[in-house]
Amino acid sequence: MAAQLLDGKGIAKQIQMEIKAEVSEFMEKSGVTPCLAAILVGEDPASQVYVRNKERACERVGIASRLHRLPADTNEAELLALIDQLNTDSAVNGILVQLPLPSHIAETNILDSVHPLKDVDAFHPENVGLVVQGRPRFLPCTPHGVVQILHRCGIEISGRHAVVVGRSEIVGKPLANMLVQRTSNLGVSAANATVTVCHSRTVNLPKITREADILIAAIGHPRFITVDMIKPGAVVIDVGINRTDDGLVGDVDFEAALEVASAITPVPGGVGPLTIAMLLWNTIAAARMQSV
Repeated sequence: MAAQLLDGKGIAKQIQMEIKAEVSEFMEKSGVTPCLAAILVGEDPASQVYVRNKERACERVGIASRLHRLPADTNEAELLALIDQLNTDSAVNGILVQLPLPSHIAETNILDSVHPLKDVDAFHPENVGLVVQGRPRFLPCTPHGVVQILHRCGIEISGRHAVVVGRSEIVGKPLANMLVQRTSNLGVSAANATVTVCHSRTVNLPKITREADILIAAIGHPRFITVDMIKPGAVVIDVGINRTDDGLVGDVDFEAALEVASAITPVPGGVGPLTIAMLLWNTIAAARMQSV
């Protein structure tokens, strides 16, 4: 029996409808239009598509958006000056610096410079620390999207073994922290999972992934997770988006995994749309905090 497809696109639409209602209520009470400012440095095609999708999503829910396009040869000081300007602009509630940045710019310096109350990606160390402690101001967008998929599809997390393949600062580490939390926060139920984090140096990786009740692939290699790495009946969440000659594919060998998993996210149409939805979620949350 083929796996259930977890419709991230449909869930994202549902969340955006909820956010649209929240934005409307907030604007009626405060007279303020929430605003997200995005910064795009260079001409990376994937980043341009992503930023364009974010602009359209903002428009759908009633959030104002600004896009600052900078040439690829922009230096670090110039970028920091723009962020400082946005930090002090009371009309801007959220600041998004589109990654990756050109190699001559120190990514950490840039992300650390975004004001924590406007850090809607939840990359600032202050916000990362709050997530680890289980009292987040914002939840990082892609991990939050994964948890929303599990939550809204009625997939039990508590007590189950979740294996996260990938240890990035954007997905793997924060998602592992969120899955192990014992308290509920920001409208997400407590997870209470038993979590294992794997990566490229993990010894006997297939043995560990075959123990997963919930297997999350976020390693950035096309079709890295093969069918022999999946326990029959496991829930498979594919965070990867890889551009190949065959088009967009995930980190999981999807067609083969369909025959083994109980449920799986497709690529595209799985986790990706949730990332943008949760960015909007954080933006309205930021607007509320700043209006107090």
